[in-house]
Amino acid sequence: MNEKDKRKLSKFLSLLLRHQPETISLTLDEKGWADVDELIEKSKRKRKHFSIQELEEVVVTNDKQRFSFNEDKTKIRANQGHSLKTIDLELEAVQPPEVLYHGTVDKFLGAIQEKGLQKMNRQHVHLSQDIETATKVGSRRGKPIILTINSGEMFRKGYEFYKSKNGVWLTERVPVTFIKFKE
Repeated sequence: MNEKDKRKLSKFLSLLLRHQPETISLTLDEKGWADVDELIEKSKRKRKHFSIQELEEVVVTNDKQRFSFNEDKTKIRANQGHSLKTIDLELEAVQPPEVLYHGTVDKFLGAIQEKGLQKMNRQHVHLSQDIETATKVGSRRGKPIILTINSGEMFRKGYEFYKSKNGVWLTERVPVTFIKFKE
C-alpha cells in the first residue's frame, strides 16, 4: 500500500470512526468500537475496498496513532477527536505537565483571546506536550501560532486533563487566563 492510499484510507477511517459512521451505516458501540468485518464489508458500498492487512498497516504506521485495535483485532476505534457526543473513550483524569501547547493560526486568534480554547464540535480541546507537535498541528491550516497553556495551574484549580492512547492531551476548555500569547 503506497503512502497516498494509506492517507486516503486514514481520512476515510477518521470520517467513519470519529464523525459520521452513518455514512456507511456502521455501528459504533458506546466506547467507539466498530466491528472490523462490518467496517470492511460496509465500506465496499462506498467503493472503498481494503483488506484487513491494509487496515492493520494504516493503524500501525499512522504517524499520529489515530486508531487502535482491541486485543484480537476484531474491533477498531479512533483514539480521540470524536465529534460524536455519545462515545466514552474510558479516559481517566491524570495530572498534566506544568505546560502544554496548542497550535493554531492567525484567523482564530481573536476568538481565542476573547473566549479561550473551546472544544467546538469535538469532545475535548486537544493539546500537545511539545512545541514540535503543536507546530505540525497549526501548520495544517497555515502559518502556525503556538500558544502556551499553563496546564499545571489549571489542574491545581480543578480542571481535569486526560491523555489519550496516542499521547494527545485533552481537556474540556482552556480559559484565556491560562493561555500565554506570544508578544
